[in-house]
Amino acid sequence: MDPIEKKKELRRKAMKLPLSPGVYLMHDKSGQIIYIGKAKALKNRVSQYFGSEKNHDNKVRRMVSHVDWFEYIVCDSEFEALVLESSLIKQNQPKYNILLKDDKGYSYIRVSPGPWPRMTEVKKVEEDGAKYIGPYMSSWSIKQTIDSARKIFRLPDCSRKFPQDFGKGRPCLNYYIKQCCAPCRGRVSEEEYNEAFQEAMDFIKGGSSASVKVLTERMEQAAENLEFELAARLRDRINAIEMMGARQKVVASRVEEQDVFALAQGETHTAFEVFRFTGNRLSDRESFLTEGCQPDPEARSEFLRQYYAIRDRVPPLVVLDGEVEDEELLVRWLSEKRGKTVRLLVPQRGDQAQLVQMCRKNAAESIARQTGGSGRDASALDELRRLLGLEKAPAYIESYDISNLAGGENVAGMVVFENGRPLKSAYRKFKIKTVEGQDDYGSMREVIRRRFQEYYACQEKGEAEGFGRLPDLILLDGGKGHVAAVQPLLEEMGIEVPLFGMVKDDRHRTRAIAQGGGEIAISSYRRAYTLVSSIQDEVHRFAIGYHRQQRKKSAISSTLTSIPGIGEARAKALLKHFKTVTAVSEADLAELEGAPGMTKPAARRVWEHFHPEAAGLEEGL
Repeated sequence: MDPIEKKKELRRKAMKLPLSPGVYLMHDKSGQIIYIGKAKALKNRVSQYFGSEKNHDNKVRRMVSHVDWFEYIVCDSEFEALVLESSLIKQNQPKYNILLKDDKGYSYIRVSPGPWPRMTEVKKVEEDGAKYIGPYMSSWSIKQTIDSARKIFRLPDCSRKFPQDFGKGRPCLNYYIKQCCAPCRGRVSEEEYNEAFQEAMDFIKGGSSASVKVLTERMEQAAENLEFELAARLRDRINAIEMMGARQKVVASRVEEQDVFALAQGETHTAFEVFRFTGNRLSDRESFLTEGCQPDPEARSEFLRQYYAIRDRVPPLVVLDGEVEDEELLVRWLSEKRGKTVRLLVPQRGDQAQLVQMCRKNAAESIARQTGGSGRDASALDELRRLLGLEKAPAYIESYDISNLAGGENVAGMVVFENGRPLKSAYRKFKIKTVEGQDDYGSMREVIRRRFQEYYACQEKGEAEGFGRLPDLILLDGGKGHVAAVQPLLEEMGIEVPLFGMVKDDRHRTRAIAQGGGEIAISSYRRAYTLVSSIQDEVHRFAIGYHRQQRKKSAISSTLTSIPGIGEARAKALLKHFKTVTAVSEADLAELEGAPGMTKPAARRVWEHFHPEAAGLEEGL
């Protein structure tokens, strides 16, 4: 069946569904379940999939294109539908749902056998003669602890074997930054190494407080025995433990047990970050990267349901970076799962808000790794997405500015930022052709019309780069008047791209984002503000640079065309041949006669224009 007819048929079936709560299951041609969702009213929710695609992201469009049939289960309440949906997703693992793998098995610390032991984090115990400590629930926490112990007690983390590799290579960077004692040099005795290793194990087993107490007693005893070298070494270890503890306090929480969630969206993926706190300290951290972009409240709701479906521990407080869909249902579901009341919190200020910001920053880093950009740029784009209410992060931004002087030499510049960075190969210059005088609105409409006429021309040729690519966002250097002037044109041309203006203050600094109905304050959104300011400064620089170039050409051209017998064509030919007016003025008569497009009479008039005194002497002779 034709895809369009198939979609119409599915919509007709969806319109016959009851207006009752329930769960729906989408199947492909092979009968495989590809998506499971819940609905407050089945008819309304399911029919949306097979209506207009305008409000669907790419992931939903792909899912709908593969739906061959669907089934549904009517429930007594929306809460019952939520519980059933969670259970069915966990059971069937549909392709287009957010799927999280339950990889939280136990972790162990493995201590290798032999005289020069090493410690590593492993997932299972094996019969290999090594010593295993554990089990531990959080592999992240164990990795952090092992890393801290190595740095404090200066133990190697390389793959060199001792004593076989003594003296076979230079020490690595860790030795020079005092994070490794470098046994590879062959200058550390086995006794000294094992002593440091045992202290590291005591640190892991007993914690930092117990280690500091024991080391302090040993340091004082060493000082009394006049063993100053040993006392200094123990002092350095105590200082290292205290410094490590100070860094860990940055991610401490006043709440004893809580989970903190944040998300960041890129062009094609959504990253979720989870910080888990127990005993007022960060005990675990998890990162998830999922395909597709949904409105933030929907994404948070679906992620939370999947996350706690595969986790045994539900804390009394769940901190989020924004609103969540079905909040009351989620609270009820989490509370029943925990057996006690669970509270959802979206902090606006204070320590909790700072934890959310840290969590969101780490989510942006996941997006950056996926796109190959930087965490700062990914964070700025995600912040701009939230600020402007965009469906996805604007990876490809076009910005426009008009430049003229009292209506003369009317030009425009277009700059492009891709993944938060200037893409100079995509910059374009426009000479205004249809607008005369100082009419910025008319000039901007002309430029936008020409740009998207080129887009449609590229589409006919099958070209997807340059003007053949639609931007994710258009920013005009101007206020709501510019937006109001251009928005109807985009609608007329069938271009569905978000459009905003960039407003400056009296000092020509970015002040706000303009939209059709007013302005959006931006100064409190630090990363988004920096990005938009950079775009506005760059497009202004580019447009005014082009304007000055045109004015200079015009001035140069007028200098030559003021000479009798030298028109536009000959003036351009002279400039092309000699490069500058100065070079033309310094050329002798023979050189001017030999220039392209020149005649002897024309060459003499040019020469006489720049050498009037010499011409007068010739006449006198």
